[in-house]
Amino acid sequence: MSKQKEELEHRLKLRNIKHSDFNDIRGIMVSAYKTQGMTWTKEEFKNQLNAFPEGQICLEDNGKVVAVALSLIVDYAKYGDNHTYDQITGYGKFDTHDEEGDTLYGTDVFVDKEYRGLRLGRRLYDARKELCENLNLRSIIAGGRIPGYNKYADQMSPRKYIELVKNKEIFDPVLSFQLANEFHVRKVITKYLPEDTDSRAYATLLEWINIYYEKEEKLIGNKKTIVRLGLVQWKMRRFNDVDDLMQQVEFFVDTVSDYKSDFCLFPEFFNAPLLAEFNKMDASEAIRNLAEYTEEIVNRMRDLALSYNVNIIAGSMPEYDGKKLRNVSYLCRRDGTMDKQYKLHITPDEQSYWGLQGGNGIKVFDTDAGKVGILICYDIEFPELSRILAEKEMDILFVPFWTDTKNAYLRVSTCAKSRAIENECYVAITGSVGNLPRVENMDIQHSQAAIYSPSDFSFPHDAIIAEASLNTETTIVADVDLDLLTKLRKAGSVRNLAQRRLDLYSIQWKNKR
Repeated sequence: MSKQKEELEHRLKLRNIKHSDFNDIRGIMVSAYKTQGMTWTKEEFKNQLNAFPEGQICLEDNGKVVAVALSLIVDYAKYGDNHTYDQITGYGKFDTHDEEGDTLYGTDVFVDKEYRGLRLGRRLYDARKELCENLNLRSIIAGGRIPGYNKYADQMSPRKYIELVKNKEIFDPVLSFQLANEFHVRKVITKYLPEDTDSRAYATLLEWINIYYEKEEKLIGNKKTIVRLGLVQWKMRRFNDVDDLMQQVEFFVDTVSDYKSDFCLFPEFFNAPLLAEFNKMDASEAIRNLAEYTEEIVNRMRDLALSYNVNIIAGSMPEYDGKKLRNVSYLCRRDGTMDKQYKLHITPDEQSYWGLQGGNGIKVFDTDAGKVGILICYDIEFPELSRILAEKEMDILFVPFWTDTKNAYLRVSTCAKSRAIENECYVAITGSVGNLPRVENMDIQHSQAAIYSPSDFSFPHDAIIAEASLNTETTIVADVDLDLLTKLRKAGSVRNLAQRRLDLYSIQWKNKR
């Protein structure tokens, strides 16, 4: 065989890309794309290989790379359909790659101009499909350029152009190829690649479904997406002692647990009826004596959380360490662990009557049914606190409250509904009803427990999931869907968290302790 004939023979090999391939690949990209902004730098190329080497595929011919397909794995729900190329690739760093994700995302396919017509792109697409099946991923998704649109942009919309390409009335060098490879167009994306002038910055969102995909589920202990909330609207009544109080507490825990609830929320100062024992004392002295019951009540509620298999937010109770009197809510998890959240803002009345002081910290609590926050009553009226919790990926905010009048209640409930919309989370509130004669500063109650949601198509039109009867002792039990929050944050009609102008403003927690 002559040397000239050997040089004309192709020796194609499909393999994963190596770091030493950069110069070959760079050369193909420069010739394939008109603008340097659409080509990878050496550092970006290195990051891509380090993040997901199995997903970077090439065809070589006689030792030279002639066609390339790049990809990464993402948890697609985090991005939704309205993403940009930079967002989903981490601006080329591929730090968005998630080994636990469910979708193979195709970031690039390009072929050396001298090898066009040999259907090398089809081989790369087939390799991607094989990778998707072997990794048991749900689908392949890609943002596809429509470079042919530039010729028709003054005549028709991108949607019309795509329709004509589908009907083979128009040929598009990218979209026609993708449609021929079993991809379907989910939607049109705008500003996907702003520098892509041929496509006028439009792109098609394409998907290939892996029909062999099998969702992997644990037999037990799966992460919950549907969470059931149980709220106790508590009636203030005279109790003889702690045992008497706890008998009523257990009744409600048992009731909520029977409905397989994941959480049981009690109101602020639900143990206030025990103040009647200290009627003859000054109000500030009486509440400090009430604080002596807190440890026993918390321990017994922790035992109830274990025995009834429900996470209990133990309303709030006074805590006194001999120096500071504070208002604290306990989270008693059903695994036996506990956390607590202090009330940060003290009302003038609470300070004047009791000498309460505010706490100094705030946190999001991990549970087996999502990330939760707790704000006690007045704290919900300070939007900065909820925003800080939202920035820590809170799913559900619990607000135990005590209000005496309708206007006080409406301050809490209106602010709570606003916090749900602003922070794209669920907010559950509950208070107490009834009267406590001869208990100073806790004599009358007004409440309507409720669960609020964001306001968008996937949620109730009035952002109210459930409401209790007004001023009646009762419970409400309702489900909230955490997956809907994920969808909202990435693809909602409005995106309050994602679209904050952080270049103009921010909220900073100053206490570093």
